[in-house]
Amino acid sequence: MANLRIGVIGCGMIGREHIKRLHYRLQGSEVTAVCDVVEEGAKKGAALVNGDVAVYTDIQAIVNDANVDALVVTTPGFAHKEAVLAAIKAGKPVFCEKPLCTTAADCKEIVDAEIASGKHLVQVGFMRRYDRGYRQVKELLDSGDFGSPLVVKCTHRAISVDDAYTTEMAITDTAIHEIDCLPWLIDDEWDKVQCILGKDTSAAHKGLRDPQIMIMTTKKGVTVILEVYVNCKFGYDINCEVVCEDGVVNLPCPSFPTVRKDNKISTAIEQNWILRFIDSYDVELQEWLDDAKKGVVSGPTAWDGYVAELTADALVKAQKAGTIEKVATGGIPAFYKK
Repeated sequence: MANLRIGVIGCGMIGREHIKRLHYRLQGSEVTAVCDVVEEGAKKGAALVNGDVAVYTDIQAIVNDANVDALVVTTPGFAHKEAVLAAIKAGKPVFCEKPLCTTAADCKEIVDAEIASGKHLVQVGFMRRYDRGYRQVKELLDSGDFGSPLVVKCTHRAISVDDAYTTEMAITDTAIHEIDCLPWLIDDEWDKVQCILGKDTSAAHKGLRDPQIMIMTTKKGVTVILEVYVNCKFGYDINCEVVCEDGVVNLPCPSFPTVRKDNKISTAIEQNWILRFIDSYDVELQEWLDDAKKGVVSGPTAWDGYVAELTADALVKAQKAGTIEKVATGGIPAFYKK
């Protein structure tokens, strides 16, 4: 089968990484066009590819390019809606990095447009679902050998964040990964959420509340306790423990050698998210490419993107008000049921 010709919209850091990944590393794809609102940025993206690559600063132009079969959107979140809606209108598969949009209303607009098109075209880049460790945990849970999940305990820790990082971003940029992947992991849906702000670390910049504890319950009654701590200093530390009726499943961490030195036994911890999840990006986009050629979407859908944003909105409201908030999706449309 001929390569899928890809147009990449957004040539920032992630966009450039995906350009190299799609053109050189993965099977069955080639980048034939790039787009960025800043022409210089688009040219930098094009320069990464050997061969003729169309350069655009207009989203509609790259979507309409006859030499583009599918789109990858890596612009800032607030700019996602225009590109994704244009791809749906053109009937072209589109992979959109998370978040689908920055408001639930915009996400719902995409959901409605995709349903109206009658075609499954949109996949959202929630890469946790493609991580080997998370997939191993899901396989164990799906086996039924451990019984029903009862409690999930997670940590999402980072060494530091820049001064632009806000208290809300602990939810919208950090916890959003758990918000999406945990319902998938335990085959459930969110029901209620709350956020507890306690003692702040002295390492947090002025105005940032850190750490935060998020308590979420599912429709099946599972309690999820998530610690978000973005100034922990010691490493990028992702953990997930699922307590079930007949056993406990722990997320395996990436393998580092255990060393004995200076009267100590130690194992290294990953230092940043790029290295921790780099392999999952390859798996994620390869599976999307394979699915796009078949005309199907098996990864996170536009509906998943909408639910994640709706849940994040509820958590932000709970964070600000100190309340327990309901997550009301209205039920999954038949179009997205698998």
